[in-house]
Amino acid sequence: MRSNVMPFSKKAATYAVVSLMLWATSLPLATAEELTWRTVEQMSPADRALYDPNPTKPRDPNIPYIPAAPYPFKAPYTAEEMGYRSAEFPHVPRWPNTLVDAFGMITSSGYINQGVVIVYSAPTITNTTSEAVCEKRCSFWTRIRQRNLGLSASAKRMRTPFEGALREIKPGEIQDRWMQYSTFPPESQDEQQLWIMHRTSPKMANKMDFFVYSAGLRRVRRQPQPRRDQRFPDNAQTFDDVVGRDPWEMEWKLLGTDVLYQTVRFPNTRPEIVLNDNNKGFVKRETSTLKMMGDQYPYYRPDGGVDCWVVMGTIRKEVLPNYNEKFLVLWLDKHSFFPIRTEKYGQNNKLMMIEVRNVRLENPGLKGFGYAAHNTVYWDLEHDIMSYSFHDTHVAHEWTEEQKNMIFTPEFMRREWNFQPLKTQVLLKDPAQAFLRPFLDRGKFPDVRQIELSPQVEARYAAQERAGHLIFETGKPVEAPKPATAIP
Repeated sequence: MRSNVMPFSKKAATYAVVSLMLWATSLPLATAEELTWRTVEQMSPADRALYDPNPTKPRDPNIPYIPAAPYPFKAPYTAEEMGYRSAEFPHVPRWPNTLVDAFGMITSSGYINQGVVIVYSAPTITNTTSEAVCEKRCSFWTRIRQRNLGLSASAKRMRTPFEGALREIKPGEIQDRWMQYSTFPPESQDEQQLWIMHRTSPKMANKMDFFVYSAGLRRVRRQPQPRRDQRFPDNAQTFDDVVGRDPWEMEWKLLGTDVLYQTVRFPNTRPEIVLNDNNKGFVKRETSTLKMMGDQYPYYRPDGGVDCWVVMGTIRKEVLPNYNEKFLVLWLDKHSFFPIRTEKYGQNNKLMMIEVRNVRLENPGLKGFGYAAHNTVYWDLEHDIMSYSFHDTHVAHEWTEEQKNMIFTPEFMRREWNFQPLKTQVLLKDPAQAFLRPFLDRGKFPDVRQIELSPQVEARYAAQERAGHLIFETGKPVEAPKPATAIP
């Protein structure tokens, strides 16, 4: 008896198997993507309860361009309040500290350039500012508001430098000082830079007085402020990427929520790194154990992800005319509002640069405000240049008034006095150890995120994803080390 079922050829069987494998491979990715990011309309009831969609919240009667609600605000948060909270965390913390910044850049051909500077940071207002100082510096309305809220002296003392600067420092006054002392490479030894940051406003965008000391000439020169939206020479990041943008310079919108599982990505060619944690001695760590929000972050999901708000900040043209970037998209962890991923988009709405951070709690006394960038990677997509910065030997440092008035001045630079020598061993020993380009995360929030790579950059990105490390234009393969059984 002959069967009515048509014969199944080997070619058809192979096609069916391949199709099934492709479907099975893509299904988890689609499901994972569907489960990680949500638009505002798709947010869970719990997230909706934490979000205030009202765009017309009351303004401060004395400073009308900032919200009237007392900082750091309370849930439910508006998108603008989320943006203000994210401004608490620029590249260098706003609280007084010292750190080693081991930085560098790498091109698609494998050219690498590195340096080390010791950074001393001294904000005008610290988290220990007393009630008496507040009574002298605060506006009349700020003092009345604090009394009406029943804030205790200890509560005022624990406010952050950014919180104090919002209402207690007038536009044009000094908000922060960064002294940078170069220790590497040898030809840059003893060179210094002094950045004196000023409080801005919508009508006053000038941000910095800039002084440079040349050890060879033994001269201090005052430099014009760099263009805020232009990249540093041979780097991926701009001046504003480092010092931060002020929240009143943007219009804020909540795009939704997302879960991030990785930001900074170490290559398989660098399984270990030596850190000098808080200047307490060198410790070897497996790079696979370095987490996005550090070891002390208590809010990791069971699967290791970090829950994030995703906000969009559109540059206000009346505040920053002719600014290079059109808008930013930021992933803020839901508890401290720390931006662990930032994307910049140009006037053509296309993605320009991705910044990703690994973060640690460097100042536990400030709790959620004590987080700071530990490792940052910037990727300029057009030029396929990556810059990186590692903040090693990070220590909270309360400066005395005498130290502030002595160290953070142009006159002090001629002494070539490295006030607090700090050491690090985190520099790359070979271009093959460079960080991977950040994930593109295509498919998330497609109505806003327009991602286009040139065919050459697309090929290099795909090659690194296959290899687990950078593949340079030369095409020379890099051999990944065999995994060690134990760390000596």
